[in-house]
Amino acid sequence: QVQLVESGGGLVQAGGSLRLSCAASGRTFGRYVMCWFCQAPGKEREFVASVDSSGGTYYSEVVSGRFTISRDIAWNKMYLQMNSLKPEDTAIYYCSTFNHPQATYVQPDWVDYWGQGTQVTVSS
Repeated sequence: QVQLVESGGGLVQAGGSLRLSCAASGRTFGRYVMCWFCQAPGKEREFVASVDSSGGTYYSEVVSGRFTISRDIAWNKMYLQMNSLKPEDTAIYYCSTFNHPQATYVQPDWVDYWGQGTQVTVSS
C-alpha cells in the first residue's frame, strides 16, 4: 500500500522559515516526479514545486526564489525548505507523485498519489 506522509508544518511568523518533509512507502518513486501542492481555505489546490530523479526542479512563480524543493532518492523522501514566509503562504501543503521523468508544472488531476497534508500557518 502506497503512503505519502508529510511532516514539518506549524505556525511561524512572517519572514520565518519551515522545512516540510514527505516520506514515501509502499513502493519506490525513483523515476517519478515528486511534487508539493498547497490549498488555502476556500481556494483550489495549487501547484508549488516539483523535483525529478536527476534533481531537476520547477517552481510556481509565487514561491520561486523563496522555496527550495529537494529529494533523497535512496530514502524515498522529499523536502520543501520554505524561507521568507508570507501570510498568504498559509495553507495545507500536500506531497504527491506524478509519473513523468522531468520536473515540470503539474495539475492536480495528473497526480498519482497524495499525502494527507500538513498545515502551515504564517502570522503577520
